[in-house]
Amino acid sequence: MEEIIFREAKESEYARLAAMAKELWHSAYDGLLGAAQTEYMTDEFQSEAALREQIDGKGYRYYFIERGGAEIGYCGVQPQGDKFFLSKLYLSDDCRGRGIGQAALSEVARLAREEGARSVYLTVNKGNARAVRAYEKFGFRRAAEAVTDIGRGYCMDDYIYEFIL
Repeated sequence: MEEIIFREAKESEYARLAAMAKELWHSAYDGLLGAAQTEYMTDEFQSEAALREQIDGKGYRYYFIERGGAEIGYCGVQPQGDKFFLSKLYLSDDCRGRGIGQAALSEVARLAREEGARSVYLTVNKGNARAVRAYEKFGFRRAAEAVTDIGRGYCMDDYIYEFIL
């Protein structure tokens, strides 16, 4: 497998990152949550303005995931002391099931270690069986469950997974 590269998104690229997020989220969630909820979530949480606020105000870092010179996905993380929050990890459809997600998780673990974290945690929709399998295969363990009201009558029903470094 060709090596993947995490390249931190520049401010001038936030609009392109938001467009990529919208495309990848619709691919991942329309069948699970419906197009209307997916559209609301991308507008609310992954728009250019939302990305800017997360990066500038909340310490998030966003990376384009590249392979062979092409952008194939993106990742968002937030260092939190001894914990490292994996907020987003999305790959294009043609890159799923090829070991690229596992390589991306290895890169996230490396970033977390560099920050001095002792664990990486994430939330994943309970109905997203493919992602749950990928996280468990890597070594993440289910730690808790959470139901979060995200507005407009929508809720996220998630598992919280943790990987000990």
